[in-house]
Amino acid sequence: MKIRMLVSIAGSGFALGAGDETENFSDAEAVRLIEAGFAVPVVEKTMERAVAAPAPETRRAGRSAKASD
Repeated sequence: MKIRMLVSIAGSGFALGAGDETENFSDAEAVRLIEAGFAVPVVEKTMERAVAAPAPETRRAGRSAKASD
């Protein structure tokens, strides 16, 4: 189970800071860390975004930019 640490924690062979994500713990240990408030589960979800296509450009023909005197 992938978890994100809320606090820094270190042990034999590892050191994790707040915000670090890891899968180095067994599921049972990860659940204990979550229940203790030291970590949260990482949910990998795909985010869909609605993106509108750009509007076609329209220009008026026959006008030119002239400076009037």
